[in-house]
Amino acid sequence: MTEITTEKARIGAPSAHRFIDGFTEEGENLSPVNTGTNTSSTSEKTSEQGPSAGPLAGASAKSHSHGGGVGIPDSSRAGRLTSYKLADFKPLTGLEEDWRFTPLKRLRGLHNEVLSGSAPSVAVTAPEGVVVETVGRDDVRIGSAAIPEDRVSANAWENFTEATVITVPAELQLDGEVSVLLTGTSTEASAQHIVIVAGRFSKSRIVLDHQGSAIVSENVEILVEDGADLTVISLQEWNDDAVHASSQQAKLGRDAKFKHIVVSLGGDVVRMTPSTRFTAPGAEAEMFGLYFADAGQHLEQRLFVDHAVANCKSRVLYKGALQGRNAHTVWVGDVLIRKEAEGTDSYEANRNLVLTDGARADSVPNLEIETGLIEGAGHASATGRFDDEHLFYLMARGIPEDVARRLVVRGFLNEIIQQIKVPELEERLTEAVERELAASDN
Repeated sequence: MTEITTEKARIGAPSAHRFIDGFTEEGENLSPVNTGTNTSSTSEKTSEQGPSAGPLAGASAKSHSHGGGVGIPDSSRAGRLTSYKLADFKPLTGLEEDWRFTPLKRLRGLHNEVLSGSAPSVAVTAPEGVVVETVGRDDVRIGSAAIPEDRVSANAWENFTEATVITVPAELQLDGEVSVLLTGTSTEASAQHIVIVAGRFSKSRIVLDHQGSAIVSENVEILVEDGADLTVISLQEWNDDAVHASSQQAKLGRDAKFKHIVVSLGGDVVRMTPSTRFTAPGAEAEMFGLYFADAGQHLEQRLFVDHAVANCKSRVLYKGALQGRNAHTVWVGDVLIRKEAEGTDSYEANRNLVLTDGARADSVPNLEIETGLIEGAGHASATGRFDDEHLFYLMARGIPEDVARRLVVRGFLNEIIQQIKVPELEERLTEAVERELAASDN
């Protein structure tokens, strides 16, 4: 691969690049519509459906919104509008920072209709000791780890009727994984809610396996209590007609360890918004992602890491491949290191491999630092593609062109697959990547 563009953190230093007048560094259009002076949107954080302790976003959440409607963009990720109420989020226009890459017309009503369809069925297979429950909206655990940050998530929050709660009791150490099979059979817009609780000093691995056809907005709450070690793997291997928006928010306790892995292969439009919030010192988080977009497919990942306390560590690595006309991937990584988060160690990176003409990869790493007393912080983004010289080098050593392409892509994505640590699932995903590559040869 050649001509790889890489962006790393520039802390306190102006960019050496010249930008087009009227646009930000990331290419955002600074039109009067986006820079108006309307400040009427407020951040109501209390609700009958949510906890009364206030926003999970923290005390520094401000009284105006960023991404909740046209208005003055907030310079801080901490100022994001969060609310359990759909009415607090303005109707989407596509001009909002959070939605400027998303094809709203292809969301099939997830942002502007009542979500009354049948949600994907839930089938849980779990080792002994794991507690699986189906509960109503009034269960006290709902809202314990998450609060909607956008209109689609809030719409799901208002419309779900029951939730699946998976609890790994304190000190339970699981050898096998918990398998959660979510199978879609309806093409009516629906809402889904899942709560995962990893008890103190427990160790577990949970796989969310999305299959079938569905139009669903999903909220996944993940509570990782003190000393717990939890891995959550979210696999999106939908049918080609599926539309899926998933907010997966994790709240970490003292000395907790959390690994989150997103794999998006299927579906027409898939929009994942995972987040990790540190609430006590000593916690560590790893966030990995793999996505492979074909012609016409839109796969979007927007993640947030909130370092709100001292002495925590985070690592983020997402990798994607694209092929075919109008294949589109989006990765936006927001890392916030608050003033109180001294001793933070954080790094995020995104890598994209474009296999054919006509595909587009958008990558925007964002790093916000409010204290200089940290161990380290940085970010990087790179997008590249094969060129004739690279293929010639491999082919000159007796490797056919189609085999050379597969070898390089397989090696590129295998770094993420190896993080799963479930041999059967790793083999399944490797085969899925091979099918994607085979399709490009036909």
